[in-house]
Amino acid sequence: MFFAPPEDLTAEVFAQVPEELAPKSGSEWGNVQHPGKNFRAFLEGPSFDRDGNLYCVDICHGRILRCDPEGQFSVAADYDGEPNGLKIHKDGRIFIADHAHGIMVMDPVSGTVEPYLTRPALERFHGLNDLHFASNGDLYFTDQGQSGLQSAHGRLFCLREGGELECLIDNIPSPNGLVLNENETQLYLAVTRMNAVWRIRFLPGSRTVIKSGTFIQLSGGLAGPDGLALGEGGELIIGHMGLGTIWVMSRLGEPMYRIRSPKGILTANCAFGGTEGRHLYITEAESSSILRVELPFAGKKMFAHM
Repeated sequence: MFFAPPEDLTAEVFAQVPEELAPKSGSEWGNVQHPGKNFRAFLEGPSFDRDGNLYCVDICHGRILRCDPEGQFSVAADYDGEPNGLKIHKDGRIFIADHAHGIMVMDPVSGTVEPYLTRPALERFHGLNDLHFASNGDLYFTDQGQSGLQSAHGRLFCLREGGELECLIDNIPSPNGLVLNENETQLYLAVTRMNAVWRIRFLPGSRTVIKSGTFIQLSGGLAGPDGLALGEGGELIIGHMGLGTIWVMSRLGEPMYRIRSPKGILTANCAFGGTEGRHLYITEAESSSILRVELPFAGKKMFAHM
C-alpha cells in the first residue's frame, strides 16, 4: 500500500423507489446485462434541477424518475428507450444518453422525450452511457456499447455548443462516467472493464487529446468504476459498481474516504446536492435506492446551476 487507508463513512438511505412504481415485467436490457435479476428500477444518472428535484434514469424500463426534496418518487417520463445517463442544461432541458438511440432531450414540464443526436453521418452509436456539460455548453459523452478488454472499441465524443461533433478517442475498453477537472483542462474518464480511471489531457487552449493515461487503478467489485463527480477543490468521487463503495480521492489521486452502501452493492453514480451542496446523493441499483452522505466539502457547480 502506497497510501494510508481512507476514512470509512457509511451512507444512509434517503429514498427508495416504492413497490407501486415497479413495472409488471422485466426488460431486454436487464436480461442481457443482469440475467436472472428483477429490478424495481435500475437507477443511474442523478442530476438536480434548480428546485432541488433529483432526476434519475431507469435504464431497465425506459423511464426518467423524479425524486422530490422529501424523497418521494414519481415518473417524469416513460418512453421506448434505454436511458443510461442524464444531465440538465442550464436552460432546464434534460439531456439523456440513451443506450438504444443516442442523445435524447426531455422537456421537464411535459415529459416529452425527443431525439437530439441519434445517427451522426447516418451511423448508429454503439450504445451511449454517460454525458457531461462543460461550462461553455460543450457536451462530452461516452459510447460504450459492449466494449471491453476483448474489444476496445468504446469512444469518447464531444458535441460542441455550436453543433460540431468530434470523436476524441475511439479505442477505449468500456468508457463510462466522465467529468472535467476544476479548470476544465483535463477530463477524468471511468474505464469500467479496466477497473481504472483515465486522465484525458488536452493541448492548452484546444480539445486535442495528448499524453493521456491512467490516473487511478482500482481492483475488485463485479464491474469497476462507473459514475464520476467532482468536488469544489478538485476531489474526484468514483462510484465503484459491484463493490458497494464510493471512493473519494484528492485532486492528486490520494484516497480520502471510502463511502459504504448500507444496502446493495450496485453503487453507480452520484451527485452533490442539499442547501450547501455538501451532501452526496448516490444511486444504488440493486435496492432501487438513493443513498446520502455528508462530506466536508461541496461539489463543483454543475452546468444546470450556472
